[in-house]
Amino acid sequence: MTDKPRIGFAVTGSFCTFRSAFEVAEVLVKAGYELTPIMSFNAYNLSTRFGTAEENRARIENITGHEIIHTIESAEPIGPKRLFDLIVICPCTSNTLAKLATGINDTPVTMAVKSHLRNQRPVVIAVSTNDALAGAAKNIGLLENMKHYYFVPYRQDDYILKPFSIVADFSKLQKTIELALSDIQVQPMVENHIDK
Repeated sequence: MTDKPRIGFAVTGSFCTFRSAFEVAEVLVKAGYELTPIMSFNAYNLSTRFGTAEENRARIENITGHEIIHTIESAEPIGPKRLFDLIVICPCTSNTLAKLATGINDTPVTMAVKSHLRNQRPVVIAVSTNDALAGAAKNIGLLENMKHYYFVPYRQDDYILKPFSIVADFSKLQKTIELALSDIQVQPMVENHIDK
């Protein structure tokens, strides 16, 4: 690891958490981490009520000072070139969780992770999904039992209206990264819900 840890900052399509994800990216850059953005096809191309694709791409490139890795071809060299000390997926959707848990490799983010893991380096997951305590639960469990995966502490974000939904506590991302670089899972992993 260098004095300035090199982080692949992967973004997948949980658009409602983009604002929080970009804010924590700014915190990491100010703390001295070198971030290179990676975006899934959906995160890179889709415009939603949470911002246009162009706005989101411009913001993450402005924060990191690097161009986005947004194709499978551009993600493949990450492992062979040992580009990163750690990859963080922030936010990580249930779709990406399922692909990682079952070895499916068909987006820039999943290719980045697959390529990065060949060097047995850490991957940090900041989960954000409405079905974490339902359909996605088994994939979270599988990844929590796989080597080199570390989870940002998470909690229910609205247990009344969205009882199966969880979201990572983005304020704990930096601490999770620091410990993951030493092969330690931050604790506690499951936090109390957020009161409305």
